[in-house]
Amino acid sequence: MRNALWELSATAQAAAVRGGEVSAAELVDSHLERIAEVNPRVNAVTQLLAERAREAAARTDRRRASGEELGPLAGVPFTVKESTPVEGVPTTFGAARFRDPVAPADAPPVARLRAAGAIPVGHSNMPTLILAGMHTRSELFGDTVNPWDPSRTPGGTSGGDGVAVATGMAALGLGNDSGGSVRIPASFCGVAGLKPTAGRFPADHRVFGPDDPGPASQILVTDGPLARRVADLRLAYEALAGTDPRDPRAVPVPVDGEPLPGRMKVAVVTDPGGHGVHPTVRAAVTRAADALRDAGYDVREVADVPRLDEALDAYGRITATEFAPAWPVVRTLLGEGGDRYIQMAMERTPPATAAEFMKLMGTWLGIRRSWAEFLDEYPLLLGPVFTEPPVEPGLESRDRAGHERVGTAMRLCTVTSFVGVPGVAVPTGVSDGLPSGVQIIGRAFREDLCLAAAQEVEDRLGVLTPIDPRSGATAAAR
Repeated sequence: MRNALWELSATAQAAAVRGGEVSAAELVDSHLERIAEVNPRVNAVTQLLAERAREAAARTDRRRASGEELGPLAGVPFTVKESTPVEGVPTTFGAARFRDPVAPADAPPVARLRAAGAIPVGHSNMPTLILAGMHTRSELFGDTVNPWDPSRTPGGTSGGDGVAVATGMAALGLGNDSGGSVRIPASFCGVAGLKPTAGRFPADHRVFGPDDPGPASQILVTDGPLARRVADLRLAYEALAGTDPRDPRAVPVPVDGEPLPGRMKVAVVTDPGGHGVHPTVRAAVTRAADALRDAGYDVREVADVPRLDEALDAYGRITATEFAPAWPVVRTLLGEGGDRYIQMAMERTPPATAAEFMKLMGTWLGIRRSWAEFLDEYPLLLGPVFTEPPVEPGLESRDRAGHERVGTAMRLCTVTSFVGVPGVAVPTGVSDGLPSGVQIIGRAFREDLCLAAAQEVEDRLGVLTPIDPRSGATAAAR
C-alpha cells in the first residue's frame, strides 16, 4: 500500500484486514510505531497496551486464516478514555488515588467494539476525574498537547482520544460526553465525533463501586466515538448501538430510521442565545450551511434554539445539587489546583432544595419537550460546537472570567446534552492555522440523519487529519 497503514481510515484498515491485504499484526504494529514516534510530543496515550494489542491481533489473524468471517472493525486500533474500564487495566481517571485498582471487565462500549473486531491499544488522557476542567490535564499523566498548536488546548474531556486520532496513533477513540466532551476535542483537533442519543449505546457507570450514580450522571453522560472520517464514525456507531443487560437504559432502536418525506429541513443557529460568536466560527457555520444547500438540503436561518438560557441554568442547578454531597471528599482527590473548575461552578450555582430539585426535574422534561417540538419542524440543526476558536490550556480554571467565557462558548453542547439528542461534530477547514468545525444535531435516535448530513459536509469541505505534530503538515488519508 502507498500509505503507511496508520494513515488509512478505519474503514480502509478493516477492509484490508478482512480482505487479507494486510495482517492485523501489521496494522497494530504500524500504530504502535506511530505512538512511539508521536506520543512523546503530545502525551495523549497514557497506558499503552502493546502486548495485549499484539495478542488480540494474532487471534484475529488466526481466525482469518481458519476462514472465519471477521467483524466490520477487524483489526482497527482504538484508544479508550481513562474513565472507561478495560479488563485487566487500571481505570485511573487520571488520579493518583486510582492508579492501581484493575478493572475486572470491559465496559459495555469497549466490549462492543471488541466484538466488532477492533483492538484497544491504550488508555487516553483526560482531566483528572473528568472534573478538573475542559483542558486535558490530569494529576497522574500531565498535559496533552494540541498537535495543531501547543499554545491551544486540545479540548476535553476526551482530549486524549481527539489527539490520538488526529495524529494517527489510533483510527478510533472512545470518549464520553455530558456537555461537549467528545465534540469539543473533535473540533479542536480537526476530527469528527459523535455524541449519541441518551440510551442509544449501553454503558455502566458504576465504576467506583456497586451503587449507581444519580439521575444527572445516568442521563447526561453518553459514550461516543471519535474518528478522522464520518464513515468511520458510522461503523463505530453501528457497532456501539444496542442493548446490554448491564444497562436497562439502553433502547433497542434500529440504527436507521424511516426516510423522511420531501427535502430535509435544516435549521441554522450561528449564535445560540445571542451571547456572541467569533468570526471564524461564524464562517465555519456558513461554509457548512452552503455545503448542505449544495447537497440538496432545505437550509433555513432561524432565530434561536428553544429555551437555551433556561436549560443552562437547570443543567447547572441539577448537576450541582447531585454533586454537592460528595464534593468535600472528591475535591481532595483532584490534586493541586484540580478543584478550581468545579469549585467556581459550585460557588456560582448553589445546590437546590428538595422542593426546588423536584421542580427542576419537571423543567428538564419541559425543555426536552420544547426541543422535540422544534426538531419535529426541523429534523436537523446546524450550529457551532464552541463559539470561539480553540482557547489556551486551562482558561476555564484560571479565574471567574475564563470560567464564564468557556462555559458560554460551549453552550450549544451543554444544552443538547441536557436534552439528550444526538450531535455529530465535523471539520469545516482551517483558519489561522487551527481547525474549525460545526455540529449537526438531530431528533432523538436519528443519528443516521446527523451522520448523513455530516458526510455531505465532509465530502465538500474535506478531511483535515492525520496531522504530524512535529511539522503541522497534514498527511494524506484514505
